[in-house]
Formats: sequence, structure tokens, C-alpha cells
Amino acid sequence: MNRLQEKYQTSVRAELAKKFSYKSSMEIPRLDKIVLNMGVGEAVQNSKMLDDAVVEMTAISGQKPIITKAKKSIANFKLREGMPIGCKVTLRGERMYEFLDKLVSIALPRVRDFHGINPNGFDGRGNYTLGVKEQLIFPEVNFDQVKKIRGLDIVIVTTAKTDEEGRALLTLLGMPYRK
Repeated sequence: MNRLQEKYQTSVRAELAKKFSYKSSMEIPRLDKIVLNMGVGEAVQNSKMLDDAVVEMTAISGQKPIITKAKKSIANFKLREGMPIGCKVTLRGERMYEFLDKLVSIALPRVRDFHGINPNGFDGRGNYTLGVKEQLIFPEVNFDQVKKIRGLDIVIVTTAKTDEEGRALLTLLGMPYRK
């Protein structure tokens, strides 16, 4: 069992149950999944860019990403429906906890001028979204092999009903929110 998963089982569940006074243990919010998404706009002209993004995403998540395709054609961007324009990975279970642990303890502190993440990234249903400007903050990405700096979106999906519950869950799991 992962360090973060163990922390959730031992202390976080009890604290959440006490704070929100749940009647059933099934009501206690938990992490459902983490979705990593990397849009590669240059893939329209150069399909090699997408291959590099897939390799980096595999290194970051430890899982092979799915290539996402355009839903609509947009003439201004020279984009046709069905063209590959990015990649995404959905992490669950052990890998999800490993990634979150790595994100909180290693990757986020490596961001330049880091004062915490924005506490307003919740969607109203307890899910949190954050954007990372460069993939270099992850220790698995080899600095010398990066051809282009790309950002990625990280969506943390929880079973929390409200933003307050979601924020409490993520704070107890160690998310460094800006004061």
C-alpha cells in the first residue's frame, strides 16, 4: 500500500468523518481518479510532436496514454475532425495515489516562485483542476530529451458532494493551497 493511501485509511477518513459528521462510512469522500491531459496543438503540422508528448506522459504517469482526436473541424487552425491533437491518461487505485504523492511532495515544490496552488480550482462538485505550465517539474522527465516545453492539465476527481468537502479531503492529503 502506498504512503498516501495508508495516510488516507488511517487518519484522513477519521478526520473527515469527525469534521462533517457523516452517518455512514460510505459517505466519506475519497479520491476517484486523476486525469492527466496534454493538448499538443502543433501535432496538426508535425505528428512527431505527439509521439514526444506520449513518451513524456508515459514517463510521468507510468501508464500509456490514449491519443485524443479533434471533435470538430476548425478551418482557422487547419484542423479536421478526427485529427490527433493530444493525449490523456486516467489513473486509478495505486497509481493514482503514487502520482498524487509525487505531485504534492516532489513536483509542485519544484515550480518556480511557488506559493501554493489556487484554492478556487474546484468545479462545484468537489473535483479539483490545476494546470502545470511545464512538464519538467516531474523527476521522470529527462531534461536533455525534451524538445519543447508543454503544459498539462491535472483533474483530481473525488466522491465529495461539495467543494468544501473536496478541499478538506485534498488539504488533509497534503495539497499546498495558497493562503
